[in-house]
Amino acid sequence: MHRAALRRSLSPVLPLVCLALACHRGQGVALAPAQEVAAPVEPVPEPPPPPPPAPPTADPHLRQVAEQVYTFAYPLVLMDVTRQVMTTQTPINTFQHMRAYPSAKFRDVVSPNADTLYSSAWLDLAREPIVLGIPDMGKRYWLMPMLDAWTNVFASPGTRTTGNKAQHFAVVGPNWQGQLPEGLVELRAPTDIVWIIGRTAVHSELDTLAVHKLQDQYKLTPLSGWGPMAVAPEPPPLTTGVDIGTPPAQQVQAMPPEQFMARVAELLPENPPADADGAMVDKMRELKLVRGSQWGPAELTPSAELALREGFENARAELAAAARHLPGDKVNGWRIFGDTGQYGVDYERRALVAEVGLGANLPQDALYPATAVDGDGQPLTGANRYVLHFDKGETPPVDGFWSVTLYDEEHFFVANPIDRYAVGDRSKLRRNKDGSVDIYIQQESPGKARETNWLPAPAGPFNLIMRLYWPKEQALTGDWVPPPVTRMP
Repeated sequence: MHRAALRRSLSPVLPLVCLALACHRGQGVALAPAQEVAAPVEPVPEPPPPPPPAPPTADPHLRQVAEQVYTFAYPLVLMDVTRQVMTTQTPINTFQHMRAYPSAKFRDVVSPNADTLYSSAWLDLAREPIVLGIPDMGKRYWLMPMLDAWTNVFASPGTRTTGNKAQHFAVVGPNWQGQLPEGLVELRAPTDIVWIIGRTAVHSELDTLAVHKLQDQYKLTPLSGWGPMAVAPEPPPLTTGVDIGTPPAQQVQAMPPEQFMARVAELLPENPPADADGAMVDKMRELKLVRGSQWGPAELTPSAELALREGFENARAELAAAARHLPGDKVNGWRIFGDTGQYGVDYERRALVAEVGLGANLPQDALYPATAVDGDGQPLTGANRYVLHFDKGETPPVDGFWSVTLYDEEHFFVANPIDRYAVGDRSKLRRNKDGSVDIYIQQESPGKARETNWLPAPAGPFNLIMRLYWPKEQALTGDWVPPPVTRMP
């Protein structure tokens, strides 16, 4: 057959053959597999790390609340730290008598005075009242102001208020109920912690021996041990385990907010805020600080914790600035504190007075003009020489006594060659021919002829506090004001 005819005869058959072969594959007809080529594997990208959480931001409202709470509670915590430091030497409910003027090493209290001998005592009224016994004081000026735990003077027995006869007072706590024996005058304290800062006037170095005899007759007795047949209980033990090397104010300023708040929570049950402090009680509650409950930072959100920290920082900075620029009526460079001892709801003033003069009296008992500048408004410094001039008859008007005391910039006495920290009406000041008085304030002696009137100063910055004990009316009303401190050529 011709090849072309053969091709024409097979053409219709070939598709059928191919179809048959394909059908036979499922019946075991093996065909050579095609070479498989692996598809390229695409790398799976790592998921991006989650973004870091945004840092917390302080709640501005809580920051302001924290600032206010610190200012409100600062005196309470400072009082407690001061109590702990002082009772490492003398037990609670016991007098600690100073037998000589405080020295430049004294660091327990800022701005101490050098006019009196202190008789200080911390009372704990939680168990029972404490009886204070005072002997016949003759003609000597004395004062026993009593401060509650918030630094308010709630009673002020002394020459001005109760006279100089022998007398007994029962200091009772806020929750005590009972009947006092006859002959006891009740003094009810707003808190169970009370600080008595007794002062007895001293007229000269030799006069201290007479004051010692009076101090030995100041008595503190628990009510259960008072009376002719009672047996006085053993005094409580001394406080231990506290820092006695750092001044109390510095300890409080260094407290982390969490420690400060926990300390306040511990103190509130026995030392309640006053009724007028209701708004501050509500603010403390916003920071989870509630009387009768422990406080811990775990209840605060990160935002609230940051607000607490920033609020405390702001409050401390403002208090430090206020201490450098004291408030009050400014006259001749002196700022006159006319509202100390009782503060109501003026928490800023209360904190400031605690900072620069913890234990300040009522103005009727003492006025405290203070200055850190001369009459031209320039800061006082030992690099200059100054004079404080009183015209004849214009020395501070008092029924008690007056003085001018010098402190360094931390409000402590300054060591000097003659151990003199104050001058005043008991200093035998030399008068000028016209009856006026000059006090020389400088680092070096003004010379033998003037040394009686010399108030030694340090090389650097310093400040002055004038004390008027039992001031007369013209001092209280502002009709008399201190003269300026004048820089000498």
